[in-house]
Amino acid sequence: MIPTFDGRLIAAVCAVVLVAALAVGRARRGLDVKPVLWGALLVGAGALAADVFDEAIPAYFAMLMAAFAACTWFAVRWAKREKRDYDVLIDLALISLITGVAGSRLAHVLFDGFFMDYVHLCTDPSQVEWHITREQCDSEWVQGAWDAAASVCRPTEADCFAWAKFWQGGLTWYGGMVLGIGYAMYFLGKEGFPRIKTLDLAGMILPLGLFFGRLGCWFGGCCFGQPTDAWFGVSFPAWSPASEAQWRAHLLEHPSHASLPVIPTQLLEAGGSLVIAFVIIGWFEPRKRFDGHVFCVSMIAYAVLRFVLEFFRADDRGGVGVLSTSQWVGIVIVVAAAALWPVLQRRSLRAG
Repeated sequence: MIPTFDGRLIAAVCAVVLVAALAVGRARRGLDVKPVLWGALLVGAGALAADVFDEAIPAYFAMLMAAFAACTWFAVRWAKREKRDYDVLIDLALISLITGVAGSRLAHVLFDGFFMDYVHLCTDPSQVEWHITREQCDSEWVQGAWDAAASVCRPTEADCFAWAKFWQGGLTWYGGMVLGIGYAMYFLGKEGFPRIKTLDLAGMILPLGLFFGRLGCWFGGCCFGQPTDAWFGVSFPAWSPASEAQWRAHLLEHPSHASLPVIPTQLLEAGGSLVIAFVIIGWFEPRKRFDGHVFCVSMIAYAVLRFVLEFFRADDRGGVGVLSTSQWVGIVIVVAAAALWPVLQRRSLRAG
């Protein structure tokens, strides 16, 4: 768990990327490496500025920006290959960054089991219970009021905008995907860009973005797995989300202790997403039979991966019955993709 990155470390990584891009550009004259060069320069300069002003860089959002950069670069290359206007995709990438975060946050507020907490934070903070230690409650960061009778921390003042503070944590990926793709379909139609063909692009870059996103979860300590005695179990440090959750479950004496070893579900999903991306991009996309084929396969593959891994997660999240919210959404996605498959296939046959 590394919640923040040192600015000098990121700048050093950017310098390596810069040198590598220059070397690749010289070796392959036809390859446009300018986006990589500019990206490395801007990120490196920003990281050095953060270090000068002694500002920590949140690891999770650093990974989100890495995902954004990688997916945008791939989208531009795809547009050039397809002889399309890549400026449309750059505009869409910027808009998708906003709609993706907005959708992820809304899904968290509505479906992760915290909706009434956000309501009460605005209307009656005395009904909100934060299951943290007294030391945390009295800290400068929380500034809560300790309820000794109930052994919980309560907020001292109303906050009607807590639901919108995504930088404090709480994002659900499926929500960002649904809102992002929904708006993308509208935007592409308005720009006269081929929407179904671009869905195949989404099928290639979404698992790639998820790889970086789940690495961000790993660095931040969220989305952890259930306790395990297996050799691959990992222990998160004191005051991590895992140790705090295990303390609330009476598995630890205090959250100041390192967590019990847990299944590294973040790394499993990151690795699974990367495998999906490699298979889709390197093998399946050149063999697709119709526009939209890649998107359907990609969505089904990720939904199955996520459905299985949800059984091994132990972090707080919403659910209905024995399944989590994400598992129900995954079922809907598989059914929808399976239903869309023959529709798009017939559409392609008519067009061909």
